[in-house]
Amino acid sequence: MNPTANVTAPSLTGRAGGESLSKYEQALAQYNCNISDAEVAAAVKRIIEEKVPENDTLEVKKFLMGSVELTTLKTTDSEESVLKFTEKVNEFEDAYPALPHVATICVYPCFAQIVSQSLEVEGVEVACVSGSFPSSQAVLEVKVAETALALKDGATEIDIVMSVGKYLSGDYETLCDEIAELKCVCGDKKMKVILETGLLPSCADIKRASILSMYAGADYIKTSTGKEKPAATPEAAYVMCQAIKEYYDKTGIQIGFKPAGGLNTVHDALVYYTIVKEVLGEKWLTNQWLRLGTSRLANLLLSEVLGQETKFF
Repeated sequence: MNPTANVTAPSLTGRAGGESLSKYEQALAQYNCNISDAEVAAAVKRIIEEKVPENDTLEVKKFLMGSVELTTLKTTDSEESVLKFTEKVNEFEDAYPALPHVATICVYPCFAQIVSQSLEVEGVEVACVSGSFPSSQAVLEVKVAETALALKDGATEIDIVMSVGKYLSGDYETLCDEIAELKCVCGDKKMKVILETGLLPSCADIKRASILSMYAGADYIKTSTGKEKPAATPEAAYVMCQAIKEYYDKTGIQIGFKPAGGLNTVHDALVYYTIVKEVLGEKWLTNQWLRLGTSRLANLLLSEVLGQETKFF
């Protein structure tokens, strides 16, 4: 668990001028969050132009297939549709034994038991969005209960949404204490914290939110729910990866990264792969540390690997 998780922070409101900073303000003070959107955009443009073409290879596309979190988060999801969804992952291993299977099946908590009981492929995680996804607008007790129930029903990973409203109000204490409490519920199970970067005003805010989430207990930081626009962007990914690298350099704790929402093309996936490679390096280029939250991308990657249009999932 991260070093400051589950420690109560002093209030950020009503503090006298001479009073000491909270642990979360102290954490932020260790990092340079004074970054400009224009500088980030220029850095990303350079990476895309200069580095993406060299990663447009068959081997990288195979790797990316193995990093996909096959996701169904629709209002129309049912026990029947989720069971069919899971069975496609089971069938894939028999149909394409030489190719990597997806990393994860991601569903709502009410389907955790169906997925966990019907999934036959070893090494595929069962992820559940939890904590009043996608808004995170619920009392903490509800978030805790939903998370605990998802884990009881077989979830091996949990995706929660950072309380964006609390971040925008400057209530870092409550925001971080919620994350820490939910990580306590997860225990040794991995927890991803979704920043909903499209609702954050600037790259500086994305970096602050990344640092706060990691210090509070995130095992991964994730761009978006896919329910808000814009969702994942290369600029957000770049800032988040920079924050992960700096956090690792200071603490020695490796945090995973997951872009999600708006990954519509193989080129999109190659862009995120390249940003991770350039900013974080080879150590992050495994499906334990880089995940892609998508469904449509699985068929697109498979089609490119096989050299013909294929709609398997």
